[in-house]
Amino acid sequence: MAAQRRNLMQSHQSWTDDLPLCQMCGVGTAPNCVYGSDGKGTQSHTNEDGHLRFRGEDGCFLYGVFNGYDGSRVASFASQCLTAELLLGQLNSSHTDNDVRRILTQAFDVVEKSYFETIDDALAEKAHLSNYLLPHNENVSFHQLSSQNQKVQERLKEVEQEVSGGATAVVALILNNKLYIANVGTNRALLCKSSSDGQNQVLQIGRPHSTDNEEELQRLVALGVDSARVRQAGQIAGQSSTRRLGDYRVKVNYNEIDLLSAAKTKPIIAEPEIHGSQSLDNVTGFLLLMSEGLINALESAHGPEQANQEIVAMVAAELAQQTSLEAAAQSVVERVKRLHHDVYVSGRQRATYCSRHEDMTLLIRTLNYPLADGGRIYPVSVPYSNSQSTSKTSVTLSLVMPSQSTLTNGTNTASTLEEGTPTPGSQSPTATLQSTNTQTQSSSSSSGDGSLFRQRGSQAAQPDETGRVPPYVDFSQFYRLWGSDHSDGQSTQGGLGPQ
Repeated sequence: MAAQRRNLMQSHQSWTDDLPLCQMCGVGTAPNCVYGSDGKGTQSHTNEDGHLRFRGEDGCFLYGVFNGYDGSRVASFASQCLTAELLLGQLNSSHTDNDVRRILTQAFDVVEKSYFETIDDALAEKAHLSNYLLPHNENVSFHQLSSQNQKVQERLKEVEQEVSGGATAVVALILNNKLYIANVGTNRALLCKSSSDGQNQVLQIGRPHSTDNEEELQRLVALGVDSARVRQAGQIAGQSSTRRLGDYRVKVNYNEIDLLSAAKTKPIIAEPEIHGSQSLDNVTGFLLLMSEGLINALESAHGPEQANQEIVAMVAAELAQQTSLEAAAQSVVERVKRLHHDVYVSGRQRATYCSRHEDMTLLIRTLNYPLADGGRIYPVSVPYSNSQSTSKTSVTLSLVMPSQSTLTNGTNTASTLEEGTPTPGSQSPTATLQSTNTQTQSSSSSSGDGSLFRQRGSQAAQPDETGRVPPYVDFSQFYRLWGSDHSDGQSTQGGLGPQ
């Protein structure tokens, strides 16, 4: 079986080639980038992220985002193997929540063990070659020994490349219209949904398994690891995650790593933390799965305080404009990429945090949520503050709300809107996004009524003789405010705004 897995990894085949892709989600990606002094970016390595988005039988859907490092081998293997362990008859509608959680945990365990089976021979060769370099045979000349050692070292380097690397994963499973999230590492899952009082709540599901997670540090302490040193270092073998798939250095040779050498048993694990189930009945909104690279890029540019609200605002804005989920997801990733770059070239305070970013992946799965041509469009107004305050606030958004009848996967289905949800012809709603996670919940909000936007009519505006359409954004208030803030004697040539 191990040989079959090794052969499969070296081929272009997949266990899951015949599974249908889910059409109710979109994925956006961007490669890593390092900026030069001139602001131009270069890619330092091939894209190492992975993702999956499949529709199984019996109303089962599976999504995942994998953040690979030191190569894409583990992320690619995990995305294929995990799908095979979950969507080839293992799950059905009769399973209870406990059954689903057990199957998810077992699937991750199989992925971890199966991956190490594929590199067993290479690890054995690596150990043999490493031992070969140690002894010095007196009957062998220095020149011969040097030549042999050079060949061994070259082969060692090749083997190291074959076995190195790991991945973190966040996986979403929908079964019986209930959501389960399984997380290993530092990726993130956000659920944006309408609450019973008409607000739209942003929920971060779970916390990252990182070196600043108190529960993870306590787990390491119980194994004999010095948590203070781990917290101070911020990384373990080059990564901030305390749970990961693959990475033989922290699984096989962890006792050779200074920070982990005192551990009684394997300290870096691949066991997922599972959240759910959470019912999706009568839910309108969307689910986001994000790689660590996307999260870090946004937080590096604007700070971590409102990163969740910012990404949700971007998604809502793009869903209001794009006609495909793929285009919406890609546009959001491009927004984050531009934002990160612009902060770097600006030279502002946070520019030092933005000299580079890793691979970025965003998966959007809509929940009865229409695209631009599927319901009434309400523009998004997001107040921005560059304050470094650590208070958790919410952002007032005007969101796209679905019509009473929406197209879902090509079929006209009845909407699951709650009572009071606006329909075409009603006034634009103002929805407050509240930031919550498993530890804290905030109910404060900032104002923003979207008054800069004029309501568009039901018919698309027709171009005039010059080929232009009338503007639907009124900037007069902005010009007045800007003018009052800059009326200290300075003037702009020709004034600001339309003449």
